[in-house]
Amino acid sequence: MDEGRKAVRYVLERHSVRDFLKKPVEPEDVKILMEALRWAPSAGNMQPWFFYVVTNEEVKAGLAAAAYGQDFVAEAALVFVVCAEPERSAATYGSRGRELYCYQDTAAAVENLLVVANMLGYGACWVGAFDEEAARKVLDVPKELRPVAIVPVGACRPVTHFPGRRAASSIFKIIE
Repeated sequence: MDEGRKAVRYVLERHSVRDFLKKPVEPEDVKILMEALRWAPSAGNMQPWFFYVVTNEEVKAGLAAAAYGQDFVAEAALVFVVCAEPERSAATYGSRGRELYCYQDTAAAVENLLVVANMLGYGACWVGAFDEEAARKVLDVPKELRPVAIVPVGACRPVTHFPGRRAASSIFKIIE
């Protein structure tokens, strides 16, 4: 039970980081983060995703520009770009796979990435505000993939302010 409570702490302490230090992410940690993405759950285990792992400064700058000038994207040591592969889901689930499941699946992968980055002592931020076509161009993303998230990861300054959360009573309905 203590291990479970410890794991929950990493979820509760996870926060969006936009102030990165100029330190690399350890190569072994990059592999762990990649495995966290790879082992995310997906509908029917279709794994309708593809991940770009970016350390190139010029490409990171292009992604920051695509993210409407969110310069912290380029300041992170490492940037993941998460892409959905809608037709992989559609092959089994039709339009629901194409229009919903593939995006749910990539969201699960991003959450794995965010929590594991926190567990490893790094900061990360889920960036959804970006020009999809600009990001596609920067990475030369093929048409069968859709960029859905940019996630900068790296060493960061300690965060001292955490935004609040809605009251539990306003978002849960317990049915017994």
